[in-house]
Amino acid sequence: MIVYPNAKINLGLSIVNKRPDGFHSIETVMYPIPLFDKITLIPIENYTGAEKLVFSSSGLTIDGELENNLIVKAFKLINDDLNIAPTQIHLEKNIPFGAGLGGGSADCAFTINALNQLYDLKLTNKQMEYYAAQLGSDCPFFIKNKPALAKGRGEMLSEISVNLKGWHLALVIPPVGINTKQAYSLVEPKTPKKPVEETIKQHIEQWKHNLENDFEISVYKQLPEIEQVKTTLYELGAAYASLSGSGSASFGIFNTVLNIKAYFPENYFVWTSQL
Repeated sequence: MIVYPNAKINLGLSIVNKRPDGFHSIETVMYPIPLFDKITLIPIENYTGAEKLVFSSSGLTIDGELENNLIVKAFKLINDDLNIAPTQIHLEKNIPFGAGLGGGSADCAFTINALNQLYDLKLTNKQMEYYAAQLGSDCPFFIKNKPALAKGRGEMLSEISVNLKGWHLALVIPPVGINTKQAYSLVEPKTPKKPVEETIKQHIEQWKHNLENDFEISVYKQLPEIEQVKTTLYELGAAYASLSGSGSASFGIFNTVLNIKAYFPENYFVWTSQL
């Protein structure tokens, strides 16, 4: 079985308060975009190895220990409860890491969904979201993988009507890293002037002045080159531009096709697509 986990962007992100459990309560709209990883799952017959999962990867280099990869964690979580068959899983990694695009979370959720289909586990969406929530705040979103209003840590989801079909998206990522925990620590939680779910109903041309990402102030102070990306996207004619999540990816939404690579340094990741 082959599945294609996609990235997401955040349309607005309000950090409302700090919770007793150390996490922050947020309000944001998550929107799926057509930038994909590729996961191949193959049941292993007559396998006698000690581990039931044989995991490999190609494409972008995966940092950290193998056991910390969310695909591995997802397999182990499902296997602990449902005792599934030995499986070979290969990840072709294309979605950049640590960019606020949810690539790891998507891999996790798509793995849960694929195992459910491959082995006919008969898990409902709610059950799969429960498993996904144990592995990351953004993971449950990718089970249904539709535009959603996210609250709480990001795991409280409700579908929302946002249609960007026909618009053109540009993603730009400078070669700098952002520590998510540090980014949260530098933001002062506040109640938004207007809920994200209300602002998102406005025409996209009005989002520029009303749809905010609370991470931008602190991130731009640390890394002014990321702020410059947003400035350039607006100069190129974006109807709306923003940081995604806590960065380091910024995106611009355009009503026409643009070749924007020439406007950014060669070592920046630049990707465009129609939504």
